[in-house]
Amino acid sequence: MYFCEVQEQQRPTTNRLHFIDIARSLAILLMLQGHFVDSTLSDEYRSSEYIAFTVWSYIRQFTGAIFLTVTGIIFTYLLMHQDSRPFFQNQRIRKGFKRVLLLFFWGYILQPNAFHVLQCIAVGILLIMAFYGISLWVKRVPSYLFFITASILLFATNLYFGVMKKQEYWPIHAPAFLQNMFHGPNSIFPITPYVGFVMLGAFLGSILHKIDKKIHSIKYILPTFVVGICFIFLSKSFFNWLNHIPEFNPLKLYVMAWISLKIGMVLLFLSLLIALEAYVFKKIKPNLFLKIGQNTLMIFISHIFILYGPWLNLSINKYFGHRIEADYIAPAALMFVLFFIVLVYLLDRYQHKLSFILFPIKEMTNRIFGIKN
Repeated sequence: MYFCEVQEQQRPTTNRLHFIDIARSLAILLMLQGHFVDSTLSDEYRSSEYIAFTVWSYIRQFTGAIFLTVTGIIFTYLLMHQDSRPFFQNQRIRKGFKRVLLLFFWGYILQPNAFHVLQCIAVGILLIMAFYGISLWVKRVPSYLFFITASILLFATNLYFGVMKKQEYWPIHAPAFLQNMFHGPNSIFPITPYVGFVMLGAFLGSILHKIDKKIHSIKYILPTFVVGICFIFLSKSFFNWLNHIPEFNPLKLYVMAWISLKIGMVLLFLSLLIALEAYVFKKIKPNLFLKIGQNTLMIFISHIFILYGPWLNLSINKYFGHRIEADYIAPAALMFVLFFIVLVYLLDRYQHKLSFILFPIKEMTNRIFGIKN
C-alpha cells in the first residue's frame, strides 16, 4: 500500500527527530514486501492454517495507518515551524499545494479508476492546510483542536460506511469517480475513514511541535505506549460492551474496533521508535536507511510500474501473480525490497549527474507555485 516522497523532507536542524525518518522508512519497506507477497504468493498458502501467513496478514493491516499518520505528522510539524507569514505567502503552504497536485496526478496516472493512497494523502494535506488557515483566522481555537476533531469525525463515518454492503455505493447515482472517494467500486483508501489517520498525524505533529525538545522524555514515551496498548487490547471489548447496551445497539459500534486497533498500533509503533532513539540510537547520522524514507514517492511510483505494470504489458504480477510457492516467497520478497534499496543508493550517489534534468523541472514548478529555493 500506502505509502509516498509524499512527505516533505526535513531540513537539517539541531533537533532533528530521527524517529520520524525511521518510521517512514520502515513503513515503505513493509509496503514493498506486503504488495509483493500479496501479488505473488500462491493461493494454496493463503490460509490461517499457515502461521507465517497469519502473522504476515496481521502485521500488514497496520502499514497503511502508520504511513498515513506519519505523513500527517511530518507535514504538520514542518508547517508549524514556519514563521507567521500570511497564509498564501507561507512557503510550506505553497509547497503543500504543489505536492497535492503531484499526488493527484500520479495517483490517477497509476490507477485511473481507483481512489488509492496517493489521492488519500493529497486530500489529507489539503485538509491540514485548510484547518491551519482557519486556526490563523480564529486565533482563540488552536489548530490541534481542529485536527483531532476532524480525525474523530472522519473515523466516525465508519459507523455508516462500515456497515454498508460491498456492492452498495455512495453517493448513490453519482459517477464512480466520485463514489470511489467514499464508498465505491474501487475505494482502496477512501476519504472516509482513512484521511482520519492523516488528521490524527496532523494532531500529533502539532503537539510534537510544542514538545519536540522534550519528546524523548519518559513522561511522554510511557503514556503514548500505555495508551497504544489500551487501544489494542481493550477497544474491541469496549465497543462490544457498548453494542450490548440497548440505547447504543442501533449504532453498531463494533465496526469501530478495527480503527481503534490501528490507532493503538500507530501509537505503540511511534512510542517504541522514540524510545529507541532516546536510549539506543542516541546519535543517528544520515544513512541509507533514512534516505529510503525520504524517497517514498519515487519508490511508490516505480514499484507500481514494476509490480503491476499500469499502461504496460510487462510486470511481475503478469508472470508470477499468485504463482510463487511458500518456500520461495521470502527470498523473492527480499530481493524485491533490496532492488529498491539499491535504487535509492544509486540515485543518491549519482543524483548530481541527473541535475541537468531534475533542476530545470524543479525550478519551473517552483516558479509556478511561487516557491523560493
